[in-house]
Amino acid sequence: MPTTLLMLPPQIPATRDWAQRLGAALPELKIIVAETDDEALAAIPQADAAVGTLTPALLAAAPRLRWLHSPLAAPPTGYFFPELVSHSLTVTNVRGIFNDHISAHILSFVLAFSRALHRFIPQQQRGEWLQPPRYEGTVYLPEATALIVGVGGIGAETARLLAAFGVRVIGTDAQRTAPPEGMAELHPAQALDALLPRADFVIVTVPHTPETEGLFDRARLQRMKRGAFFINIGRGMTTRLDDLLAALQAGEVGGAGLDVFEQEPLPAGHPLWTQPGVFITPHVAMWGPYYNERRYEILRDNCERFLAGQALVNRVDKALWY
Repeated sequence: MPTTLLMLPPQIPATRDWAQRLGAALPELKIIVAETDDEALAAIPQADAAVGTLTPALLAAAPRLRWLHSPLAAPPTGYFFPELVSHSLTVTNVRGIFNDHISAHILSFVLAFSRALHRFIPQQQRGEWLQPPRYEGTVYLPEATALIVGVGGIGAETARLLAAFGVRVIGTDAQRTAPPEGMAELHPAQALDALLPRADFVIVTVPHTPETEGLFDRARLQRMKRGAFFINIGRGMTTRLDDLLAALQAGEVGGAGLDVFEQEPLPAGHPLWTQPGVFITPHVAMWGPYYNERRYEILRDNCERFLAGQALVNRVDKALWY
C-alpha cells in the first residue's frame, strides 16, 4: 500500500499548488486533496500523514496516521485537543521561516515609537503642524532597554537588529538558556515580573499555550515602567485587551504596537482603533516575499524525510503546543 498524504480542508490556491508540486517531485507519495469535511473523513482511514487541522472525529478514524503537519508556525486555538496530545503521531510546523519578516515588523513599531510617530501621524491626518518641546516624546535608543518575552527564532533575530541600534536587549524564555547574538541578558520565564520595570519596550513573541494565555493582564501591565511601550506580535490570547486599554487610558503604558488580538478581526468600533498611541496591523507581521514558498519547502523536506524513515524537522512538543 502506498504512503498517503492527506491535505485537509479548507484548501486555498497555495495548498492545491503544493499538492501538485509534491506529486510531481515525489511520485511514490500518494496525495489526496480533500476539499470538504466529508471528503476528509472518507480519506483519513488510508492516510499515513496529513497537512492542516485535525478534529477529534478525524483522528478517531485514522488508524494509520503517524504524522500531522501544520502549515502555520502557531496553529489556531483548539488545535492541540487532548486526544491529539496523547496520540503517538508526530506534529511538525513551519516555525523559523518568518523570523526576518516578523522581526522587521517589530523594528518598525520600535522605531516609530522612538521617533514619536504615534503623535505625528494623527497630527498629519488632522493637517496640524505642531512641534512639541525639543526632544519631548522621543526615545534615545542607545540608552533604551528592550525586554523580549519569548526568545525563539523571532526573538533572537529581533535582539540582533535592536542591538545594531544600540538598544540594550534582555529577554525571558521557558526553554532557552544561552542568550543569542545581541542579547545582553537571558532569564527564565519566571523572572518576567522582576524585569518589566527595567524595559522601555516590552516585546511579546511567545506562542499561545496554557501557561501564556492571559499572561499580560492589568496587574502585569502595571509592573511595566510607566510610559513604556508594549508590542505584541506573538499570539493575541497572551494579552487581555480590556486590561491593555485600561492601562493605556490611565497612562501606565505609553503606547502599543499590536499585530495580534484576543478576538480577530478586532471588532469594528473597539476602543483600541481610536486610542491615542496605538498602532494596529491586521495579523500580517509574517507577510513578505517567499511566504508560501518557504512553507512549501518545509513540507517537501519533511515529506522526503517521512518517506525515507528519517527524523522530521520542526517537531512540536504537543503537550506544550510548540
